Amino acid sequence: MAERSFVEEVKKLRLGAGEVFSGEGILAVTKALLESGVAYVAGYQGSPISHLMDVLADAQDILAENGIRFENSASEATAAASLAASVNYPLRGAVTFKATVGTNVASDALANLASGGVTGGSLIIVGEDYGEGSSIMQERSHAFAMKSQMWLLDPRPNLPCIVQAVKDGFDLSEASNTPVMLQLRVRSCHVHGQFVASDNRRSKFSIQDALENPTRDVSRIVLPPASFLHEHEKIKQRWPAAVKFIEARKLNEFFDGGEDNFADIGIAVQGGSYNTLIRALEQLGLADVFGESKIPLYVMNVAYPLIDSEWERFCADKRAVLVLEEGQPNFIEQNAANILRMAGTTAALHGKDVLPLAGEYNTATVIKGLRAFLEQYEKIEPLPQPAPVRKVIPLVQAMPDPVAAEVLEPMALVDESVHARPPGFCTGCPERPIFTAMKLVEREIGEHHVSADIGCHLFSILPPFNLGNTTMGYGLGSASAAALNAPAGKRAISVMGDGGFWHNGLTSGIANAVFNKSDNLTIVVDNSYTSATGGQDILSSTAQNDTRSTGHAIEDAVRGVGVKWVRTVRRTYDLKSMKATLKEALTTGTKGPKVLIAQSECMLNKQRREKPKVRKAIADGKRVVRERFGVDSDTCTGDHSCIRLSGCPSLSIKPNPDALRTDPVASVLDSCVGCGLCGEVSHAAVLCPSFYRAQIVSNPTRWDKLRQRLRDAVIGFLQQRDAVRRARYAL
Repeated sequence: MAERSFVEEVKKLRLGAGEVFSGEGILAVTKALLESGVAYVAGYQGSPISHLMDVLADAQDILAENGIRFENSASEATAAASLAASVNYPLRGAVTFKATVGTNVASDALANLASGGVTGGSLIIVGEDYGEGSSIMQERSHAFAMKSQMWLLDPRPNLPCIVQAVKDGFDLSEASNTPVMLQLRVRSCHVHGQFVASDNRRSKFSIQDALENPTRDVSRIVLPPASFLHEHEKIKQRWPAAVKFIEARKLNEFFDGGEDNFADIGIAVQGGSYNTLIRALEQLGLADVFGESKIPLYVMNVAYPLIDSEWERFCADKRAVLVLEEGQPNFIEQNAANILRMAGTTAALHGKDVLPLAGEYNTATVIKGLRAFLEQYEKIEPLPQPAPVRKVIPLVQAMPDPVAAEVLEPMALVDESVHARPPGFCTGCPERPIFTAMKLVEREIGEHHVSADIGCHLFSILPPFNLGNTTMGYGLGSASAAALNAPAGKRAISVMGDGGFWHNGLTSGIANAVFNKSDNLTIVVDNSYTSATGGQDILSSTAQNDTRSTGHAIEDAVRGVGVKWVRTVRRTYDLKSMKATLKEALTTGTKGPKVLIAQSECMLNKQRREKPKVRKAIADGKRVVRERFGVDSDTCTGDHSCIRLSGCPSLSIKPNPDALRTDPVASVLDSCVGCGLCGEVSHAAVLCPSFYRAQIVSNPTRWDKLRQRLRDAVIGFLQQRDAVRRARYAL
């Protein structure tokens, strides 16, 4: 169950020629694929293109109408390898995944594909996740495109340009027999806009045609001696063909400046950074809101290869050119410098000398770099420098303004006492009790090395759990502890999710541990979905999926590769069972790899499914019972073990009602989903009696109302009697 449904939006994919398409960038890409006559699409979800996979999944009937084969690939490598169908056949294929981690996983298949070349257009749509808000290491796809000689498109972030880039990408691929990468940044994926649609078209050559008429070309297979000739073919045939196509189709854009005063300078920018540049120029008064710049611009919708003739033409009459290129190394700036030197062009090239060497170029950053560049060439007046202020230490400290002190004092208090809250698990997340159990076991038998993995469970490295020593990649949790397999008093612990398990972990982690006779423990967090990428179904999902095969148990797969010691905890919220099983795994005398499968459904997906049903049932007048937990303020001691060993967002603190006690008491917020872990934690940690469970009954029956009246009467009688007793003692 994906986190977002596109069932209504995909209806727009049937729009015909001349009709106006309005929507999100991801949806526009899918429409462009349909209009391009693609024969097959595959991919693996990951930000910022997770929704592209969700759109394709929701549009399978439309894809089928156009004879398009769609696959949710097991990994990015699986997706990339599917492009082999375009090597010998004129089949257009597209794959999509998150860059650069997905590109790294797919690198073997992509390198072989780029070496042998393609007959049908092959498009790799990569979601470029670069910048401060990224969830991955800071790298770019540019280096991979250069390494494997694949052409890299980076279109301007608006729907007409993105759609045209998809179509141009297929044409460029076929014109140069080279796979093409289409880089879509976060803002491009989620930008909204309009474009004029064209008719969807089927592939002229179908997959059935390929199966019935198999073609074989040994020169396309990456095997000596052909593999030695592929590099020469790339340089002598494919590259010139690509350059010729890019020039003829005018994929890169030139925008003449609006004022003669700026004619002797220019700015070269990657298409994906165009909107940021225009916004920065607008802030400096050098462009309007419609994108009309006073400074000449060279917009590279093709980030690789660079076109020598275009650079020479743009820089011929310029004193200086600023290159706007995010990230390090500065591939474009270096390449451009070499082009201009070889051509004898005298224009000075600037880039990383006025802009940061690395990091995302947001508007503020670009403004600062632009100002430094323009001031150097006297195109704008430098900002006035503030006069130096002489600091004098007064003999007598002046009293602060009482009004200002009243405002500033609470701010200072907040600054000193409130800590940044780290990202963590969702309310009721079934993964939280796993790490709570690990912390409780740690108290008894000491700390263990923990190899973490990509996924929601990676939040365990942060407070309040502080577990996890390394993370090496998706599904590589077990593999990253492989070196720590030695006779010792303690076993290393590895963690991976069910998504990572099917992606890579079964072979590289579990099977590898069996082969090498590891004695370590692997915990597989089975929450029924690839939750970290949006809740998509996988092999072990329990949900019924009409178009995919689900319900394949992880335990069967683990035993199938030879693991003997396997335990499955079917309800992670049972903290007692979770703790006991974990302790057994770490202390048992049984040798060989150990696998603990911790099962409970992702709470987010469960709530997405259950809440609409509950709302409908309440609206229909049906009796609905919901569980909530609370804390008795009079009983709570202020120990807060429930918070320290849980970290649930629904747990907070509030002032103690007892005037003689200063410690704040725990409190459960209305966001509680009734998982019960906080109560389990309290009992497991300090036998805390302050937690209680309550039932919220909507549309109560007569029996519910009668029972509540009886309960109120009995409790009221006992309270009144207790009050009388207290009064007597007071006298």
